[in-house]
Amino acid sequence: MRRAMLLAVAGLAAGSAAVYVVAAPAADWAMNATVIEACSCPMFCQCYFNTKPAGHGAHEGHGGAADHFCRANLAYKVNKGHYGGAKLDGAKFWVSSDLGADFSKGEMDWAILTFDKALSPAQREGIQTIMGHMFPVKWKSFTTAEGVVDKWQFTKDEAHALLDGGKSGEVKLKRFAGMTAEPIVIKNLAYWGAPRHDGFVLMPNEVEAWRVGDKAFEFKGTNGFMITFDITSNDVKKVASK
Repeated sequence: MRRAMLLAVAGLAAGSAAVYVVAAPAADWAMNATVIEACSCPMFCQCYFNTKPAGHGAHEGHGGAADHFCRANLAYKVNKGHYGGAKLDGAKFWVSSDLGADFSKGEMDWAILTFDKALSPAQREGIQTIMGHMFPVKWKSFTTAEGVVDKWQFTKDEAHALLDGGKSGEVKLKRFAGMTAEPIVIKNLAYWGAPRHDGFVLMPNEVEAWRVGDKAFEFKGTNGFMITFDITSNDVKKVASK
């Protein structure tokens, strides 16, 4: 997705597409967060190496074309952070999205940012600003919502996150057996706009689902991982000054 993100930034053009980027804030900010993430692509998500997601639904020999998409759920918890004077420690939020069939031209399909109901207006503003820098791309549709991230937990063997008790969203991951009892980790692979992270901890999903409205979907046995990243306003200033 990092390569896709870079191409998206390079290819941004004027149009009616919604932009998942807010104006650069005056406030000093920082976020260190962990995400329980899964998508519809096979393990490991090819979007990190291509500008077109995996194909789905094609039948060999029947002449049908594959439907390309990457439908994902990302359940976040902030380990430590701030946005100006607003502390972000412990804040939880959820992103559901579809990258669409081909994002080489700088547009992705849709994203919904769901704030946990416990978050204050200042915390919500900070999260949306920071995530705008984490995902500096265009979306054909970008909206926000409110819910309750009422389960967010993990061990070295599994992870589980629920939005509204699973009525709105769910991500459940289970570690794939490696050479030892420790998790399999991919390093030196960029994660969107994060300047630092501790590696992709691979955990295929048992289920990843968005269960709200006309964009609802559910997949089982596809891509999943956890990752902890770190980004600050100083990082953004350094990139802007280059």
